Amino acid sequence: MAIGCRIAMLSIKITSVSRPLGWFIAFPKEQSMSKMLTILSLVLSAIFPLVADARTPWIIAHRAGTADYPENTLLAIRQALINRADGIWLTVQLSSDQVPVLYRPQDLSTLTQGRGPVSSLTVEQLSQLNAAWSFTSNSDQGREHPYRQYSRDVAVPTLEQALNAIPPNIPIILDLKALPAESLVHAVASVIERKKEWGRVLFYSTEASFQSAWESYPNARLFEVRDVTRTRLLTVALEQRCESPPQDRVWTAFELRRKLDVVEAFTLGEGRSQVVSASLWTPQAISCFRSSNQKVPILWIGVNSEADYRRAINAGVNAVLVDSPALARLWSNYSACAGLCQ
Repeated sequence: MAIGCRIAMLSIKITSVSRPLGWFIAFPKEQSMSKMLTILSLVLSAIFPLVADARTPWIIAHRAGTADYPENTLLAIRQALINRADGIWLTVQLSSDQVPVLYRPQDLSTLTQGRGPVSSLTVEQLSQLNAAWSFTSNSDQGREHPYRQYSRDVAVPTLEQALNAIPPNIPIILDLKALPAESLVHAVASVIERKKEWGRVLFYSTEASFQSAWESYPNARLFEVRDVTRTRLLTVALEQRCESPPQDRVWTAFELRRKLDVVEAFTLGEGRSQVVSASLWTPQAISCFRSSNQKVPILWIGVNSEADYRRAINAGVNAVLVDSPALARLWSNYSACAGLCQ
């Protein structure tokens, strides 16, 4: 994904930064490793059950924990809950018969044994696909596919199945990935209304068109438009100026690190510079976002190391989006332990 914007005479292109998950350099994704991390997390939680701090960010499982188990599946949701994730982030698209389902890539061949867009198949056809087909792990025999035997837990699930699997006290963030926005919003809203889930669901999208599509649903709680969040972060970074802080209690979200391509326009051409891992969430940015009200909630996307988690604690952000809930719970427990031992 690439996003372009222009500030003064600088054209800035922002793209995703792919960062390894610290411990996964030494310990690749494995079924046994995920189980071991889960057990260790539960042991530490039993030892330190009452050390939670109100300043500790919520741990939100990205696609239900894409580094631990096959993403956006009922299996991943269940394991994220076992690892005590505070919230679940899920990716939603629309089947050909207008049923919201959980799936992220554009083509089914990326994660399943099928092919084509999600919108080309009915919900019944999608339910027969194995969303864990491409999920791999390491073993003594090399790379393996541990979940190629089909089961309901690794099928492409519906949004309604996911809502039923998540306890009512767990917040849910739905990332809407299919266009046109109006069709997906209407289908999702119908499920949320029928299940009476407006109170615990937040809606996110990188596409600004979803914001207007939600206008007919006053109960919907939306993240701030991503374009607005990005522009404010860049304005603080490049102009040292705070522009229009978010409204009270409106969630904002942006990656902790992004790749920046800066293009400077000249009369006779242009000059280019690249910042591989720019961090726009500076203390000045945090202060700007909360300059009008300290209750503006902030979510950092892509927090995948203990160092970044501690940085989030020090910055006072409300939530972090993590790929591995198993590892993140260990960071949380270690931080709590360190606080008791000081």
